[in-house]
Amino acid sequence: MAIKECGSHHSHSSGCRKFFPVIILFVILFVIILAVFLVWVVLQPSKPRFSLEEAIVSNFNISGNPLNILNSNFQVSISSENPNDKIGIYYDRLNLYASYHNQQITWQTAISPTYQGHKEVKMWSPIIGGNSVPVSSVIGLPIVPDQPGTIELTLYLFGQIRWKVGSFITGEYHLHVNCPASINVGNSAAGVMVGKNAMKYRIAKPCRVDV
Repeated sequence: MAIKECGSHHSHSSGCRKFFPVIILFVILFVIILAVFLVWVVLQPSKPRFSLEEAIVSNFNISGNPLNILNSNFQVSISSENPNDKIGIYYDRLNLYASYHNQQITWQTAISPTYQGHKEVKMWSPIIGGNSVPVSSVIGLPIVPDQPGTIELTLYLFGQIRWKVGSFITGEYHLHVNCPASINVGNSAAGVMVGKNAMKYRIAKPCRVDV
């Protein structure tokens, strides 16, 4: 059976002229996607490194009968390092809250979106807390003996990030950061007084990061 060439008839030639731009477009897109993928593989981006540096505690008490109303106020300092020397990071829609005995005890605090350049270190100092936050009476009992001693908190930071390679910006990836904090509020020597009823505690512990 003879195979008709695109140029053998006017109708076939017209069809080919319409089809060639589509092929060329797919080829160009394939080359671009392949180039970005190869660059991505060669660069091997590393996830950011987070650390909880310090916390200022100005309020942490529980009341009610049973003990189920918690008041707290913390200002925490969290550092983030971009370990990549050729990849930037966009931080989008970040939120932070504190947990005590596996229960959220503060409202969520939003952190402004920002861009982190190559090898750059960012420092955030958000305030988290809440007045009259209802909590389970089960965790109210441990708080009372904890108040003269050490408070074991966990800070959770979550949101979305995007990677920037040259002029190419990826889609969004979920970011989850878990920062444990042991604050010895019962020992005045463990902190530094920074205001009326406010103590600053040095923590300097790395956080767990999942992307």
